[in-house]
Amino acid sequence: MNVGVVGNPTYPDLGSILATLAGAASRFGLTLYSEASLQPLWGDGQPAPPPRLADAPLLDCLITLGGDGTLLRGARLLNGANTPILGVNLGRVGFLTTVTPDMLDFALDALVRQAYATESRLALIPSIVGKGGKGPTREQPIVLNDVVVHKGGVARVVRVKVSVDGDEVAQYSADGIIVSTPTGSTAYSMSAGGPIVVPGVDAIVVTAICPHTLAVRPLVLPSHVTISIQPIPPWTDEVLVSFDGQVGSAMQQGERLEVRRAPQPVLLIRLGPESYFKRLRRKLHWGDLTDRVRR
Repeated sequence: MNVGVVGNPTYPDLGSILATLAGAASRFGLTLYSEASLQPLWGDGQPAPPPRLADAPLLDCLITLGGDGTLLRGARLLNGANTPILGVNLGRVGFLTTVTPDMLDFALDALVRQAYATESRLALIPSIVGKGGKGPTREQPIVLNDVVVHKGGVARVVRVKVSVDGDEVAQYSADGIIVSTPTGSTAYSMSAGGPIVVPGVDAIVVTAICPHTLAVRPLVLPSHVTISIQPIPPWTDEVLVSFDGQVGSAMQQGERLEVRRAPQPVLLIRLGPESYFKRLRRKLHWGDLTDRVRR
């Protein structure tokens, strides 16, 4: 079984976790392929670090070591490959991840026996279309959480035209626009007042960040539509597009962003019976009133 490994090197215990993973992989008959930035961290437990992930054949699984951000980066690296992701949480919340480091042996055993379930998560393909639709189109890797249009530098208002399948919705004055998947509905979109959308719902959410009118509310759209966002002059300087809050690109005057559903979902491995709503309660303290004192 070919297993890719992606990790966040800022976690202080990552080296020891990689050593544990290397030992477990030999017991379970797994062939590991490491992200290039992790290769110096595998330590003395191996005669050599695993081969580079870029040189891997078809992967049976991708393991991400970190938090939700690491899992999002792993999904972007797969870029539509039909490879399930096993998220190992080294951080605090880890809402998208599945297991903790002390469960690694259990998780690898379940992986080998295929004793796990997968959740299909809708992903998005963003593209930046050239001026007037005639210039070159810059298609970006898939995103699992969200695509955000916003101003660079200090916080400033951006004015944009939002259209759905070519039909103009409105012209927004706001600090930015978030186009979110159901997975991303519990991230930036939720912080901006957007709804929580259960991952099984085929929908895309458009949420304005601090809109300058009370008439603007989040939109929940069917997943088959194409969403277009175009900055309106003279608010076209220093407009940026961020992908999953990790990488971004500048938009030039006359360009527009198009966002559509990716043809392939992202597959997240789940172990055990914990439901989505239980994770909401446990990790996001959804509906938690335990800090209130009964009088």
